[in-house]
Amino acid sequence: MSKKLHLLGTALLMSAGMFAQTIVGTAPENKNVILEEFTGIKCTFCPDGHARANAFKATDPDNIFLINIHAGSFAIPSAGQPDFRTPFGEAIASQSQLAGYPAGTINRHAFPGQQQNGSPAGATAQGRGTWATTGASWLNEPSYLNMGVEAEIDMATNIMTVHIEGYYTGDSPESTNKLNFAVVQNNTTGPQTGGGAGNNYNHNHRLIDMPLGQWGMEITTTTANSFVDETFTYTIPADNNGVAIDITELEFVAFMTETNQEIITGIGGVPTYTNVAIANDVSLLNVEEIDAPCDANDITPTIEIRNLGATTITSLDINYTINGGPQETYTYTGNLTSFQYETIEIDEAAYTISEDNTIVFTIANDDDNSNNELTAEFSAPALGTGNSTLSITADQYANEISFRIYNSTGDIVESGALTSANNNSTVTFNIALDTEDCFKLELRDSYGDGVPGGRALLEDLNGVILADLDGNFTSTNSRNFNADGVLGLGDNNISNITIYPNPANTQLNISNADNSTIEIYNILGQVMMTKSNISLNEALNVSQLVTGTYLVKISNGTTITTKKFIIAR
Repeated sequence: MSKKLHLLGTALLMSAGMFAQTIVGTAPENKNVILEEFTGIKCTFCPDGHARANAFKATDPDNIFLINIHAGSFAIPSAGQPDFRTPFGEAIASQSQLAGYPAGTINRHAFPGQQQNGSPAGATAQGRGTWATTGASWLNEPSYLNMGVEAEIDMATNIMTVHIEGYYTGDSPESTNKLNFAVVQNNTTGPQTGGGAGNNYNHNHRLIDMPLGQWGMEITTTTANSFVDETFTYTIPADNNGVAIDITELEFVAFMTETNQEIITGIGGVPTYTNVAIANDVSLLNVEEIDAPCDANDITPTIEIRNLGATTITSLDINYTINGGPQETYTYTGNLTSFQYETIEIDEAAYTISEDNTIVFTIANDDDNSNNELTAEFSAPALGTGNSTLSITADQYANEISFRIYNSTGDIVESGALTSANNNSTVTFNIALDTEDCFKLELRDSYGDGVPGGRALLEDLNGVILADLDGNFTSTNSRNFNADGVLGLGDNNISNITIYPNPANTQLNISNADNSTIEIYNILGQVMMTKSNISLNEALNVSQLVTGTYLVKISNGTTITTKKFIIAR
């Protein structure tokens, strides 16, 4: 990969009174965190490291910055795989004295007793379990240097213009510091051994270049009140090792080191853009999976949008309809610049619940109408028996995983934890809900990085899947469901019942349930039909039932059982 770097001026180092700061403050500040994470594409535990790093950044996104460095044996691609390595990664990884992958450093600082298992004393590399703790402590440390950075990309030329300022509020212990600049790319789809995504893993914060060199540019005046002002241009190459560079997915991190190691502080951001081909273009990207409530008449959908145009979006009307109902409008307000993303939560979208539901989002015409409409489907909460089985598949940190089941009033009616379970194992819990109600299953992770590659599956006695939760979350993931309070299959007098045909059209036959009482429920838990003292071979007229899934509850006074059937026409 070739690159071109042009310095528009040497470092200007002088007293604050001689040159004005524009993007850096002069009051003392605390240090920011630069987490350099060493990773690869064949790394079983790296997705968990990525999740932990992202969870840590989410605690203080304006002061924590991530650089994912592909290095080591796990980053070596096989034939046909992308090569995410750079000329800089191996030296940085070697400097950390890491003992395995993933590993990471907090500002290349050696935290006594926190080095990665297997690394020597004094190593800067840490295992993923300590990044958040040591990083949080670093954020509380006073810094003798403040930094500011801004960058602009010309879409017509692929040239990035970078402006960095630094202000020393105190003296550096080193007479020479080094200014570094890292370019990283988000949303690159590629292979990953861990995480369960196969070749569709989403790689973020991926280091692609360091335009100021392996160890940065020397800054030779480092005493209190010194001001650094650097501007340079950098021609972004088309690719790195044959992997295309998407200039609309770039971020950057500027940081200062005392020598080649200790990072004093840093700052990051996203570029602005000039010569964007389209003036006005908002794209509706996706809708998060909707967890419909059991009996409420509104939902809170979350939609992701992206600004693909040159014009900054400060207000946007998002129209939506549910199940063909009346159009409603939600107005977004903000400051969405070119190529940036925004996640929007729409409060209390009213609708009439059905077994299967459709929501359609639209926005007004712009310069590209092909991305102005988005449709998502969601189902009503499943209905099943009170007896069910919950299977939880753990990740590498089983002891962080637990679950709760809440009833409709918010009380915890079932709970459990994988405290003593083996990592990567599947643990089964027997669930008994003896009341008919709407419930919520909540999968929890105490660390806050979800359960990468994990899952929670709740299945009732009839094989009805009441909830299926994946591990892609931070602290909690949940799903609503209905249960009928039935806790058993019943004794021989009632368990030999058969219903047919299934699916049914206009008639449903029930055999071997004489003198019993039946109740038919739709998927919403509503009673659609009742009948007492049925015959040995009862023929029910179900022509009034709409197509869909139903449960029939059969009781003979002492025993209750349920059967699932479908109406199809």
